[in-house]
Amino acid sequence: MAEKKNPSIKDPELYGELREDGASKQKAARISNAAAKRGRSAVGRKGGKAGDYEDWTVPELKAKAKEIGLAGYSAKKKSELISALRNS
Repeated sequence: MAEKKNPSIKDPELYGELREDGASKQKAARISNAAAKRGRSAVGRKGGKAGDYEDWTVPELKAKAKEIGLAGYSAKKKSELISALRNS
């Protein structure tokens, strides 16, 4: 998939691969920029510490949504928040 050049994307090759795999633009940019900053292997090791979103409270889910810059999270139900976080 040919993407336009974007100076805010630090690893365009990884960004393109993630987009082809179905990641959103926001998620692909976040991952590719983290990989460019810390290295791909360091980003791959990250994770697995937060637990399942189903175990989180609604205020915790809303705080995470705010942290990653999702819009319209305040009126969402728990299941909608979980879906939005997983697909961002």
